[in-house]
Amino acid sequence: MKYDVILAGVGGQGILTIAYLLDNAAINRGFRFKQAEVHGMAQRGGAVYSHMRISDREIISDLIPEGHADMILSVEPLEVHRYLYMLADSGVVVSSVAPVVNIPDYPERDVVVNALYSLPRPVALDAGAIATEAGVPKAENMAMAGAATAFMPFELSDYAPIVEKLFGKKGPEMVAANMKVLENGYRVGRFTRLLLEAGLPGTVACRALAMVRPDSLDEARVPQVKALLQGPRVAAAFDRPREGLITLDELVAELS
Repeated sequence: MKYDVILAGVGGQGILTIAYLLDNAAINRGFRFKQAEVHGMAQRGGAVYSHMRISDREIISDLIPEGHADMILSVEPLEVHRYLYMLADSGVVVSSVAPVVNIPDYPERDVVVNALYSLPRPVALDAGAIATEAGVPKAENMAMAGAATAFMPFELSDYAPIVEKLFGKKGPEMVAANMKVLENGYRVGRFTRLLLEAGLPGTVACRALAMVRPDSLDEARVPQVKALLQGPRVAAAFDRPREGLITLDELVAELS
C-alpha cells in the first residue's frame, strides 16, 4: 500500500493541522510516512503546499514524482490548478469550493468552481459551511481531512485520540465539534466517491451534493440517487434558487 498526497491551500488555512492529523493517523496504524517541508508558511495568505507520502513499506524519497500523486487535497479551489501536473491519471482532487481572494486578478468564483467540477475525479465541498454548522467556523481544514479520508487507508476512529490531543484543553465540546466536522466532511467525500465509481460525471455529482446536508447522506441510496441524477429533472433542480441546504430525501423528491 502507498498513498501520495499533495497538500495545498493558502497560509492561515490550517495545512499544518491537516498534516499533523494524517501523519499521526499513519503512525498509529503502523504505516511509514514522509512529508516534505510545508512551503509558504511564512506568508499568511500566500500559496502553501507540501508533499505527503504514506506507505506500509520503506519510502525512499519525501518528494512525489510528477504525475504520480494519488490526491491533491486543497483547502482553496484555485490552488488545485497549480499542482495538477503532479496528479496521476487515476488521482482524485479533494477541494473546498470557497475562494480566498489573495491576488488582484483572482477569477470569478463560478469560473473557479466550475473548473474544479470539470476535473475527471473531483470531490468538492463547502468546508466553511460544514465547519460553521458544527459551531467551529475556523475548522474548514478538518472538513477537508474528513473528505480526504474517504480515499485514504484510515477510519474516522483513527482521528479521535489525535483530535483529543489537539483540542482537549479547550474542553469536550470543542473535541466533539471538530469530530463532527470530520464526520460530515467524510460523508461528502464518501458519497461523492461512490457516485464517481458508479460512473456519474464529477460535475453532476458535485453540483448535486453541494445542495444537500451532509448529515442526511445515506450510502445505501447511492444507486437511487445516481439514477435520478441521470433523469430529466436534474437541470431544473440545479437551476432552482435556494436559501439553504436540503436533505437527501428532499433532493430525491425533487428528482423523482
